[in-house]
Amino acid sequence: MTIDKLPNLGLGLGLRGEHFNHILKHKPAVDWFEIISENFMDSGGRPRHVLDQIREDYPVVMHGVSMSIGSTDPLDFDYLKKLKQLSTEINPVWISDHLCWTGVLNINSHDLLPVPLNEGTLQHIANRIQVVQDFLERPLIIENPSTYLAFQHSDIPEWEFLNGLVAATGCGLLLDVNNVYVSAFNNEFDPVEYIENINHQHIVQMHLAGHQHCGDHIIDTHDSPVVDPVWELFRLAWQKTGGTSTLLEWDGNIPDFDTCHAELLKAKQYMSGLVGDIDLATQTDERDLAVSNPIDFMVTKVADSFVK
Repeated sequence: MTIDKLPNLGLGLGLRGEHFNHILKHKPAVDWFEIISENFMDSGGRPRHVLDQIREDYPVVMHGVSMSIGSTDPLDFDYLKKLKQLSTEINPVWISDHLCWTGVLNINSHDLLPVPLNEGTLQHIANRIQVVQDFLERPLIIENPSTYLAFQHSDIPEWEFLNGLVAATGCGLLLDVNNVYVSAFNNEFDPVEYIENINHQHIVQMHLAGHQHCGDHIIDTHDSPVVDPVWELFRLAWQKTGGTSTLLEWDGNIPDFDTCHAELLKAKQYMSGLVGDIDLATQTDERDLAVSNPIDFMVTKVADSFVK
């Protein structure tokens, strides 16, 4: 299947264990669910039983965090075999992962680490995407990650880098609007320029999420509602793409299902243009300036070793 054959699924939620009982009991009016692939690749029992019930009523997509497509380690075919086996069993609408590396020398950092954005890396990752797509026998959907620093050897804007991957491989794009906002603040680029210039025809899906503003940097935490500037970027992205599958992620301090669902449904206001414009240049994030992840905080403290 090619990217242009993938459907617009509507408005979806990340499937989280905290909501299993609610979904099974109430069958809420959500268009689709996204699973974290690794949570189901090596597990059976109740989580898999619940997933099998849910996918009888809802479309499901697989979203991975461990493919490490940007690493210099060889591709992990044991991992890819498990990924393909899961896809065979649950028949997701598509499979996605991140433009990142998660480890090297067989050491997994369990974090989504940034890649140098240059021609050499572009060719390296494009070659690996081709191998993965051939192995999975379907297009791979690549998400822009949140980043907290930039490599000195990066000389291509991230949106152009992603466009280059699309041109070389035919892969799809998962545009995480919150990640655009977070990375733009941390690395001092224009998020509107990013949204306007990324390849809109290959955007298969969009993500929305909350974050923590820590004063001189933002951490992508997925533990709070979406802030107004991210909603405004979403409105622009929605207009540019003509509308595409959109999903809310909420991974920390997870509230009840109805609260998550209500946050997702706010998207309809921005899809229809009912909400007034906000000046992204002057809008501030008024959330508590707190750090929830000390590892991410330490990463920002060594940024001067990498940033231009």
